[in-house]
Amino acid sequence: MTIEKLVAAGVHLLTVSGVVAGFFAMLAAISLRWESAFAWLALAAFIDAVDGPLARHWQVKKRLPRFSGERLDLVIDYFTYVVVPALMIFVGGQMPKGWALIAAVIILTTSLFHFSDMSSKTDDGFFVGFPAIWNVVAFYLFLFPLPPIAAFVIVAFLGGLTFVPLKWVHPVRVARWRPLTLAVLALWSGTSAWALWHGFPASPTIQIIVFACSVYLLARGLTRSFGDDDTASAD
Repeated sequence: MTIEKLVAAGVHLLTVSGVVAGFFAMLAAISLRWESAFAWLALAAFIDAVDGPLARHWQVKKRLPRFSGERLDLVIDYFTYVVVPALMIFVGGQMPKGWALIAAVIILTTSLFHFSDMSSKTDDGFFVGFPAIWNVVAFYLFLFPLPPIAAFVIVAFLGGLTFVPLKWVHPVRVARWRPLTLAVLALWSGTSAWALWHGFPASPTIQIIVFACSVYLLARGLTRSFGDDDTASAD
């Protein structure tokens, strides 16, 4: 096996390591160690963010055509972005068990339609419909304590948005305003890490910063949805 194929295999192994991080997140959630669970999910998300560019750089699809990195990515993403967060919301105590069970079912079922959607991304890199980032939703439910009915309504509403063709920004792949978007994402990530270090619920300062960053990211999608057509292609 050539060096290039060994490197390509290493990229696949990096992708696969995301499911291991997700499994440790699930174990932490079962033990109610929420900060640890979200830290493992953050690691899984980081792996998901870097393996694609590495795969394209090392031409993994060409050098190891038998194993599809895209399929690996989808399977792992469904586990780490959907299954584990659904479990965390079910056992997290934000809503009564009956509501939590329905919320988990909403998450698991609507996300299947996102992952099977053949038009889930625009040419310029935006997601179409809610992009099943339930790890982020679960994090917010721990970060911002809400009345049970509000937590349930948020989950149901976002599940419904799976089928609404609103645009949601991909912070890395959308080229327009990328430096600003990445700066906001870095601020969001650093603030979220601080919240995990100090435990839930977050302080008002942390909540304000995370909320402001989220408003910017949501606004990027809304401006794209309602007439501000990003003409730059995704990388």
